[in-house]
Amino acid sequence: MKISDKYAHIRQETVTFCSHLQVEDYSIQVVQFASPPKWHLAHTTWFFETFVLIPYLQDYTPFNSNYNFLFNSYYNNAGERILQANRGNMSRPSTENIYGYREYVDAKMQELLKNNYDQKIIDLVILGLNHEQQHQELLITDVKYMLGNNPLFPVFNEGFNLVNDKNTKTESIKINAGVYEIGYQGTAFCYDNELGVHNVYVNDFEINNYLVTNGDFIEFMEDGGYSDFNLWLDEGWSWVNTHKITSPLYWHKIKGEWHYYSLSGLQKVDKNAILSHIGYYEANAYAEWKGMRLPTEFEWEIAAPRMAWGKRWEWTNSAYLPYPNFKKENGALGEYNGKFMSNKMVLRGASVATSKNHSRSTYRNFFNPTERWQFTGIRLTKSL
Repeated sequence: MKISDKYAHIRQETVTFCSHLQVEDYSIQVVQFASPPKWHLAHTTWFFETFVLIPYLQDYTPFNSNYNFLFNSYYNNAGERILQANRGNMSRPSTENIYGYREYVDAKMQELLKNNYDQKIIDLVILGLNHEQQHQELLITDVKYMLGNNPLFPVFNEGFNLVNDKNTKTESIKINAGVYEIGYQGTAFCYDNELGVHNVYVNDFEINNYLVTNGDFIEFMEDGGYSDFNLWLDEGWSWVNTHKITSPLYWHKIKGEWHYYSLSGLQKVDKNAILSHIGYYEANAYAEWKGMRLPTEFEWEIAAPRMAWGKRWEWTNSAYLPYPNFKKENGALGEYNGKFMSNKMVLRGASVATSKNHSRSTYRNFFNPTERWQFTGIRLTKSL
């Protein structure tokens, strides 16, 4: 597929998802970490305008001189920006105007990409498309958070459940102790945090080839899992008590039965479906309750070729840190991953919300240990 066709296809996928929104939905920001759909539509467009069109398309005129301030996310090198918590305050510019912005930038991008074989530009466009795919997943999870906090639990799309997947495997996998290579070694796209191939030594371990189900987690809950401090890390125990956490995100007990919100509405919890929307502290406490543990990100990557994965982002027991020889790029693009390597835990795999062709066994996702709005789950392991 030509890069211009790939660009058009991926950009259209964002618009197609948003076609299920109502106009009132576009500007809503329920909480700081969940951005409004309108902001996602604009920010992903700003990325191409700022890092591709302005430097490389001769005589390019920005769509609106205020948009760098409004739609820059965290790139200090790109200039001033609004606070993340204020993204939902922008009733203006209108949603119609933002779609006009996308159309303007898309037309200019096609103009630039026509018969353009400059590898530096192509590499930037590929990075921008992967960035767009990240925001496609964030759009799904942010919209779910928005509608899941609506007291009416509205349906986004009848056929868009995303939490009804079942395990297809039941066995466990034994991995022998030894030295293994970690990191991305291909020639296609990857993020800089996957680079720096290096050796790690692991002891013998066994890892489940299936994820924890809702029914499994209900057993933990009914056994007092959320009230037994012996199971929790100290910060996790403080979080549970401060925020009165007693169940996974989106779960509600109605007339004695557990229900959860999905993008297809409020439904009874399917005990056989794979657990979702769980934080690291909850995952770690559940592992402690089971007498097992979470895998390290290295154990996960070593076992990945033999595992069924891709339904949930899987918490690991590894802090998000740089690989040996990790080096940030100069300028704004160097802020993409490196500056977040503190106080976050690594998740591996992908989820049902991850865009197609946007997952690798070396992909290192990362979130704060309390964050649960992504489609996160639990895979257990044990040392032998």
